[in-house]
Amino acid sequence: MLATLADFDRAPRILRLNVAGQPVDWTSWQEAACLYARDLVVWTLGDAVLRIRGGHSRVDGAQSHLDIHSIIACNGRIVEPGRGVPPLTNAALFGRDRNICLYCGGEFADASLTRDHVVPRSRGGLDRWDNCVASCRRCNHHKGNRLAHECGMELLALPYVPNFAEYLALTNSGRILGDQMDFLKSRFGQESRLLE
Repeated sequence: MLATLADFDRAPRILRLNVAGQPVDWTSWQEAACLYARDLVVWTLGDAVLRIRGGHSRVDGAQSHLDIHSIIACNGRIVEPGRGVPPLTNAALFGRDRNICLYCGGEFADASLTRDHVVPRSRGGLDRWDNCVASCRRCNHHKGNRLAHECGMELLALPYVPNFAEYLALTNSGRILGDQMDFLKSRFGQESRLLE
């Protein structure tokens, strides 16, 4: 079902792909409309999620409209997604670890989780995806600047670097349409916890 003018504030973000079909970024419906108007949208997937109505033709009185799809592939400069590593943020890290403390196994709200460095920074550990896990405050405080085995703790899962498709899903969680998630899931890495 297409959204109406009253729904514009709640319109979902549009998944933008490059012409090769690789996920590039999330875009607003306004940016997507500009891409359509500039004739940069080469192909679409998913449902039309928004219809923007325009003016009436002087010739036949027909009203123009633009249907915006949930997934659009754009022509133009091909942005190489995933050049390097996706930026590490607490929100994306907690999403990767499914809001579970990887020491005690408890499930927590974002506000009750912290970023723990498996190899503490004070001991040369880096602030990178493959050295960080979600940890509840209690476990993080208990571990302190020690390695997990030095304080009788054990990691429940190994940290990993999400690929770019998984990162896009992590950064727009809760607002992803079904067809967008299906498209992104088909590109997740095998180690992804979002496939569980």
